[in-house]
Amino acid sequence: MKRLADYLQPGARVFVPGLSGEPTLLLRELADGPERAREVRFIGVQFPGIGSANYLGLHPEVRQTAFFMSPSVRQGLHERRAELLSLDYPGIARHLAQCPAFDLAVGHFSLPDADGWCSSGVCSDFLPIAWPRAKRRVAQLNPSMPRTGGGFRVRLSELDAAIEADMPLTAFSEAAGGETELRIGRRVAELVRDGDALQLGIGAVPLALARSLTSHRGLRLHAGMVSQAARALDDAGALDPDAPITTGVALGDASLYDWAGRQSKIRFADVRRTHDPDAIAAIPRFVAINSAVEVDLFGQVNAERSNGAIQAGSGGLPAFAQGALRSPGGRLMICMAATAKGGTLSRIVPALGDQGLCTLPRHMADVFITEHGVAQVRELGLDARAEALIAIAAPEHRAALEEAWRAIRNRL
Repeated sequence: MKRLADYLQPGARVFVPGLSGEPTLLLRELADGPERAREVRFIGVQFPGIGSANYLGLHPEVRQTAFFMSPSVRQGLHERRAELLSLDYPGIARHLAQCPAFDLAVGHFSLPDADGWCSSGVCSDFLPIAWPRAKRRVAQLNPSMPRTGGGFRVRLSELDAAIEADMPLTAFSEAAGGETELRIGRRVAELVRDGDALQLGIGAVPLALARSLTSHRGLRLHAGMVSQAARALDDAGALDPDAPITTGVALGDASLYDWAGRQSKIRFADVRRTHDPDAIAAIPRFVAINSAVEVDLFGQVNAERSNGAIQAGSGGLPAFAQGALRSPGGRLMICMAATAKGGTLSRIVPALGDQGLCTLPRHMADVFITEHGVAQVRELGLDARAEALIAIAAPEHRAALEEAWRAIRNRL
């Protein structure tokens, strides 16, 4: 019996989807026969901590092109078997559209409908870009993959191979968070207006925010990803019932995928639509809500690197930030706990140093939220901006930040 792994060849460039579109059948086949991965270069967008794919761990001669750091990619970089491209989501889309053609693309689709169309279901972020640029195309057809509207689809007759395998989709469980996240969520909710269009990520703060927004009405969603937070808003009646939800991916557990598959208002699209700054800017009152590793007193945002180690990538943050700042009435909100390492380390720092990366420059700074308050800095001068950020730092770190700012100020 033919397997998806049988289409892998030494030297091939192979595109593989990630998140809820992760090719679970291919991964199982390669776990049973890792020799099929020898001398293959896998290219895809895998997030650290989400999914089970570890292509570099399959065989010592595997190569990988990655866009987010992970433990396996870090090891691959040391071994010279991985390359990490410093691109945001629009940059990744351009790369996939312009790089050398793929020898093979692997898809994860629903069963075909009566007309022979297979849906990419709850994951349409990057596959639609890579798929037409592949010399051969193979697919897992999964009864557990919902057939969704507005997303990418292919005809069964166009596939070089299609194997039906009913397997659970890649799941992700979000941490519930604690009092800090609840306080941040409540502060953000006070800034959100009825009728705003929101972009939320995943994690404890979006979940806490959703709980604080249940009394809001007429909210709209445009995001790279929808998770349990989106479902909580829908269940509470906080969303505009007539507004479509535009997203690239649904990510959560089986119940979330079932919910997403039943929502005709969810329009799945690839990143050329979900992360297009011009399209985002055309949405009135677009509010982008994201997190960061640290923020300095100039308003520079580091969302990628901690203590010198790259933790992820810039992802969709730059695109959403650009769009939000250009949207009529739009806002860019960066949310984070004020400290790390049990309160010993302030996440508001004097200036980004050689252990960080600047994901967003200071001219894009707008609103910052911690459990200690809100700093709205868009129109503030240097001193007023620094003072506003110090005021939302943890109280035990404010004196040191004030002293550091005085030293910085004297050198300006």
